[in-house]
Amino acid sequence: MNKTPVLFVLVFLTAWTPNVNATDLVLVSGGKSDARILVSPSAEAWEKKAAGDLAFYIEQMTGVSIPVIDKRPAMDAALERGTPLLIVGEEALRLEETLRNTLGTVLKKNPCLRADGIVLKREGNRVYLAGSNGPSHYYAVAELLRRWGCRWYMPTDFGACIPERKDLAVGALDYVYAPPFEMRSYWISWLGDNTGRADFQARNMMTGRGNMPPTGHALGQYTKGLGKDTFNFPITAPETAVHVAKQLEADYAEGKPLSLGMEDGAYDSDYPGDQALMKLQWDKYFMRWSVTDPMLELYNNVARILRRKHPDSPSRIGFLAYANMTLPPVRDMTAAASLYCDLAPIDIDPIHGMDDPRSPSRREYRDIMYAWAKVMEGRLVIYDYDQGMLVWRDIPNPSHQAFRQDVRHYRRAGILGVNTESRNAVATTFLNLYLRARLLWNPDEDVDALLAEFYPRFYGPTATPMKAYWSAIYRAWEDTLCTEHEYFVIPAIYTPRVMAELQANLEEAEEIVQYLRDRKEGLSPREAMLLRRMTFTRIGYDILDAYVTMVRAAATEVDYGKAVTAGERGLCARDAMTALGGIFTTTKLEGDDTPWWPGEVQQYRDLLRLTDGTRGTLVKKLPLAWAFHRDPDRTGLEKGYPGNPVDLTYWKDHGDEYGTARLKDYPADQWEMLRTDLYAQAQGIRHADGQSFTGDLWYRCEVELTPEEAAGAVHVRFPGVFNECWLYLNGEETGHREQGKLYWLNDYHFDWDVDLSGKLKAGVNTLTLRCNCEHHYGGMFRRPFLYRETGR
Repeated sequence: MNKTPVLFVLVFLTAWTPNVNATDLVLVSGGKSDARILVSPSAEAWEKKAAGDLAFYIEQMTGVSIPVIDKRPAMDAALERGTPLLIVGEEALRLEETLRNTLGTVLKKNPCLRADGIVLKREGNRVYLAGSNGPSHYYAVAELLRRWGCRWYMPTDFGACIPERKDLAVGALDYVYAPPFEMRSYWISWLGDNTGRADFQARNMMTGRGNMPPTGHALGQYTKGLGKDTFNFPITAPETAVHVAKQLEADYAEGKPLSLGMEDGAYDSDYPGDQALMKLQWDKYFMRWSVTDPMLELYNNVARILRRKHPDSPSRIGFLAYANMTLPPVRDMTAAASLYCDLAPIDIDPIHGMDDPRSPSRREYRDIMYAWAKVMEGRLVIYDYDQGMLVWRDIPNPSHQAFRQDVRHYRRAGILGVNTESRNAVATTFLNLYLRARLLWNPDEDVDALLAEFYPRFYGPTATPMKAYWSAIYRAWEDTLCTEHEYFVIPAIYTPRVMAELQANLEEAEEIVQYLRDRKEGLSPREAMLLRRMTFTRIGYDILDAYVTMVRAAATEVDYGKAVTAGERGLCARDAMTALGGIFTTTKLEGDDTPWWPGEVQQYRDLLRLTDGTRGTLVKKLPLAWAFHRDPDRTGLEKGYPGNPVDLTYWKDHGDEYGTARLKDYPADQWEMLRTDLYAQAQGIRHADGQSFTGDLWYRCEVELTPEEAAGAVHVRFPGVFNECWLYLNGEETGHREQGKLYWLNDYHFDWDVDLSGKLKAGVNTLTLRCNCEHHYGGMFRRPFLYRETGR
C-alpha cells in the first residue's frame, strides 16, 4: 500500500518538471517572480480576457501571482526596468511593429468571414503575444499556455489539466501561424448544457459563427401563400423569386444578414419547370427527387434581384444544403456572390472517414462536398453532427476516427470551415470536441500523439489501463462495418468481447486508486478530481453495460424481465451521470415513449406482458438464426422462396469462408444463415461494392409445434423488424405490414404482430418473412416469438 501513493506523486510531478536553460527568460523561480503582464489601457474584451487568463493560469501552475498592468505610467515604468514582461495584444503590436508584417505573411488572403492568426516572439526580456484580431490575441496566449502543458479537454474544470510547476520560463520563441479555416465552431442543441462552452472554445482556438449569415430554417415564411404548402410551391417560377425578394429587400438594403434556409423537411413541386430539374437526379438518401437544381436557381434569382436594386449592400444570404437538397446541382452552376451555404449531411455515414474503403457512402459525401465547394466558390461551411448517432443512449460515440480524415479534405476544398451541432453530452462525446478543435486549428495535428499525452494528464496513475479502456472503444468504432446511425448499431459495436475488455481495464484502474477512496479525507484537489474522473468512467461503463445487457436479453434471449431490469439499472446509472453535472448527458428533450431509452424499456415491459401470463403466455421462441436469401432484384416471390425447399448446401460447405467483412461477396443466388437479433447490414449483408444492401430480404425458419401449442389464439410477434414486410405461413401469405421507406419516419417501435389463430398445425410449420429494404436498415433486429393471448 505504500508504493501506490509514490506512483501517484511521481506521475503528477515528473510530467511537469520543466528544463530551464541558462538562456531562458525565467518568469517564476523558487516561488517568486518579478515578471509583469502588460495590456493596453484601451484593450478590448478579448485582450483583457487574454491577460487575465494568462495571470490566472500562471498562478494555477506555480502558486505565484503575476500582476496585470494596464495603466500607461506603470507600463512605461515596467518597460524601463528590464524585468520579464509578457506583452499581450495590441500593445505587443505597438511595441514591436514588425509583428504585423510577420502576421501578414501567413494570414488568409481575402477572407470571407475573418482571418485568424497568431504570433509569439521573445526579444530579450520581452515576450510578445498577439494576433490578427481580438480573439486571435487570446489564441496567442492560449498557445503559450499549451506550450507550458495546459490542456482543456472538456468544458468546465472537469476537463482542465493544469500542471504544477516550481519554475516557469520561456526559451527561444519565434512562432507565427494562421489556421486554414475561418470558422471553427460548435453550438449546443437538444437543450444541452452550455456551462463552460465559451471558455472551452476560446482556449482551444475555436470561433463562433462570426460574419457567417444565418442558415436556419426560414424559407417558409417567405413562400407562404405560394403553391400547396410550405414544402410544395413553384420553386423556379419567376414570380416566386420576385415574391421572396420583395420581403427581404428592406433588410437587405440595410445590410443585414439573412437566411433562406429550407425548412426541416423534404421538398417537392408540381411546377413543370421544377419537375424537369428535379428529375435530373434521384436522392437515394431521402428516397425522392433532388430539389437542388431548382432551389439553387431560386436563390440565385433572389440574390440577383436584390443585388440589382442595392448594388452596394454588404448583406449576405445563408441557406442550407440539407434533406433532399444535399446533393450538389447536376447543371454547371455557380452561386451568387452574396450566397453562403451550410452543407448538412444528416443521413450519411457518421462513423467512417471520407477515405475509408469500407464506406462507399462516405466517399460519395467527399465528392458531394467538393462539388458544393466549387459551386459556392469556397463560401461553404460544413454543418455536421457530433454526436453523429442522432438518437442515442448516452454511451461513448467517438468521431475523431472519421474527422481526422475529413478535415484534410475540407482544407483541400478551400471551404470556410465547420460548425458542429453538438449536445455537449460528455458521456457520449468525451474528447470529440477537443480533437475537432485541434484539427480545425491545424489539420496536420497528430491525433495519436494528442491521445497519448491525454491519458497521463487526465487520468494520472491510472493512465495505462485507461488508455487501454478508451483505445478498445476507439478500435471498436474504427473496425466496424456499420455505416448506419442511431442506437441500433450498439450491439454490433459493443460486442461481448469489447465489453469484457472494458471491464478488465476499468477494474485494473479502480484498483490503483482504491487507496484514495479508502482514505476519504485529506485528499488534494488533484486527487479529488482524479476520483471524480474515475467515477465518471465507472458510471459511463455501467450505463453501457446495462444497455448492452438489456439489448441482449430482449433481442437475443427473448427474456423481457431481464431486459427491463437491466434497462432500469441503466436509467438509474444515467441519472447518476447527470448528477455529476449538466454537461454529461442530454435528456431534457426525451419523452417516455420511443425512440428514447425510457420508451425502449417500456416497450420491453409491454412485451413482457405478452409472455408472462398478463396479456399472453410464451408458446415458443423462434430460432435465433434463420435461413436467409438476398433478393436485390425482388424476384424471390416468383422463384418460390416462400414455399420451395431451402438448399443450404453451399452455406454448409463454404459459410466459414465468409466472415462479416467478406459476406458482401457471398453468392446472391445461394441461401445462407443469418441471426435475427441484429439488422442485416450490421452482419455484413451488403452489395458487392460495399453499399448498404437494398432489395428484398428473405428469412425462413421451421418450427415444430405440439397440438396444444398450435391451438388457440396464437400470434407471432416480430418485436424488432424494419421495412415493409410480408409473412408467409407454410407457403401462403398470411400478413402484410406497411412501413415508411425512411426508417426515422416510423414510430420506432418497429414491431409487428400477426394473428395466426387457426392457421398453425401440429408438427412442422414454415414461417417466411420478406422485408422490402429500400434504405439503410434492413430485416430483423430482435428475435421473434410465438405467444398465446390470455384474453386479459
